[in-house]
Amino acid sequence: MLGIRPRHRITQPDWIDYMAQRERQAKDPAIQRFFATSLPSGDTPIADVPMVALDLETTGLDERRHAIVSMGVVPFTLDRIKLAERRYWVVKPTRTLSESSIAFHHITHSEVADAPDLDVVLDELLDALAGHLVVVHFRNIERPFLDTAIKARRGEGVMFPMIDTMSLEARIHRQTLWARFRRWLGRPPVSIRLNASRARYGLPAYQGHHALLDALATAELLQAQIATHYQPDTPLKNIWC
Repeated sequence: MLGIRPRHRITQPDWIDYMAQRERQAKDPAIQRFFATSLPSGDTPIADVPMVALDLETTGLDERRHAIVSMGVVPFTLDRIKLAERRYWVVKPTRTLSESSIAFHHITHSEVADAPDLDVVLDELLDALAGHLVVVHFRNIERPFLDTAIKARRGEGVMFPMIDTMSLEARIHRQTLWARFRRWLGRPPVSIRLNASRARYGLPAYQGHHALLDALATAELLQAQIATHYQPDTPLKNIWC
């Protein structure tokens, strides 16, 4: 993972107004439907929030030059993961897969040969996300890749609030006085990658770089983070971004 880059920032208090504004402005029916589905306010306790973990596998890290190849979605709450409602899609990238890309996510040329374009499954994806607070591990992949890909196909992008489990780990292990002291001593920073973060909470290691498994791993990680560092009545605005 690369360092967290500040992108597409919208201040937290503006999210609900932003979603309402986008509903009024949207021309595409699926995008309008997505924004019309209300989200919990920032004051809602996290225990009351319906969530969905999202993971994308891509051909690289730059949304301007690379493309989405698979997407995994797992709905959940703090006390339940709804595996029966999971969704997984392989989609045809707009550019030919490279060997390094195949080695990374293990999706081959034959798998994408007959896969649909993202536009074909986009309505299903937006419907699966609508009304849920989306949870990711490293929002600077999921947020810009989705926005760019949807804009290229529908003429308008899709931005929305997220909980970023990597960002929550960074607050604890990269941004505290103790973390700064460790850096001053010349010690390497604590890893906030998905599997390393899970290991700190005693969660098992899963095969990495599979969109559905990484979505599940992210959902479990957030449950562990809230149970360890927060309270069920923590307001959503304290942890979304």
